[in-house]
Amino acid sequence: MLTFDKVHLAGQTLRDVIRITDVIAAPNLVKDCELYLKTENLQNTGSFKLRGAYFKIAMLSDEERKKGIVACSAGNHAQGVALAAKHFGVNATIFLPGSAPISKIEATRQYGAKICLSDGVYDDAYAQAMEYAVNKDATFIHPFDDINVIAGQATVGVEIIDQMPDVEAVIVPVGGGGLIAGVAFAVKSLNPKCAVYGVQAKGADSMKQSFCEKTRISVDSVSTFADGIAVKSPGELTLDICEKNVDDIVTVSDDETAVALLSMMERQKLVSEGAGAVAVAAVMSGKLPVNGKRVCAVVSGGNIDVNILSRVISRGLTASGRLTNLVISLIDKPGQLKEVSAIIADAGANVIGVQYTPGGETMDINGCFISISMETKNFDHLHMIKKSLTDNGFDLV
Repeated sequence: MLTFDKVHLAGQTLRDVIRITDVIAAPNLVKDCELYLKTENLQNTGSFKLRGAYFKIAMLSDEERKKGIVACSAGNHAQGVALAAKHFGVNATIFLPGSAPISKIEATRQYGAKICLSDGVYDDAYAQAMEYAVNKDATFIHPFDDINVIAGQATVGVEIIDQMPDVEAVIVPVGGGGLIAGVAFAVKSLNPKCAVYGVQAKGADSMKQSFCEKTRISVDSVSTFADGIAVKSPGELTLDICEKNVDDIVTVSDDETAVALLSMMERQKLVSEGAGAVAVAAVMSGKLPVNGKRVCAVVSGGNIDVNILSRVISRGLTASGRLTNLVISLIDKPGQLKEVSAIIADAGANVIGVQYTPGGETMDINGCFISISMETKNFDHLHMIKKSLTDNGFDLV
């Protein structure tokens, strides 16, 4: 069973290994509550996962360590296991889904672990890792469904209460449930009146379904760029702990997550991965009853591949009405583009691209399309520009 004595031991064990990450105010992200961010994206290895992985390996016997260890991960747990294994001089073999970001794969390799890539998502890597552990008689380090791993993650909750004794709600990203199980247990043990909410990606909501139905449910597939929480099945231990300590679990879309990730970069100067941004996304999109409250959202990790980051930024700009593409149907004659550009410029938008396409068979012979890419302030600004164009006789496609 998970006990607070075990959580306290985890804190003592991790004292010289991890950072006590800052809790920082984020007044520029939302106006309806007093939001703070627990910056586990600035943790050693770039995520909270080091806590649970290190404590688990620290609790192994010498004999278990000699056999070597096996793990599976979408990337962050892999890095935590690899660093801990290096510290204890243990051979580590880690299975990662082939869809894991290259940056996470290479970071894990640099810590000295043997890497095995699996087709599919986390759950597919898990099946191969378990088979390997049995064949090699190695010790399996579960990424979330293990009491010692959960106890290690619980130290995040202990730190939050130490740093924000008057916190009224803690919001936690959820994949398999190791982080929220640990945080919820610690928070409720120290401050029973504090609400604890979980957030999953809408395309990977197995814990939410399981939490609502009070039985463990697996989904057939997952679809989200938040690879760190792209899990088909929650843990048995984590679900049990969540049912006892978590107030509610909600989901957010990838667009909402992208907007939150972009907002943290712009307004807080923090880089988060998709999984790390879902808690903030839930607050920004009004998914939780936290208006007027002191709230702490856990930014669980910052290991995002730069190639994915560029696409996420574009998606976030589009989803927040700051980057758009207008297609205008008009007659191909001199001065048309100049007039369109003047309307857009007078409205204070910035044109960043123009493309001309001749009209099709259904248009007049001298008809054409002009596609204009532009930067705008928000959706209200975009709607104003559209209205100005239509008021001046231009046909928006």
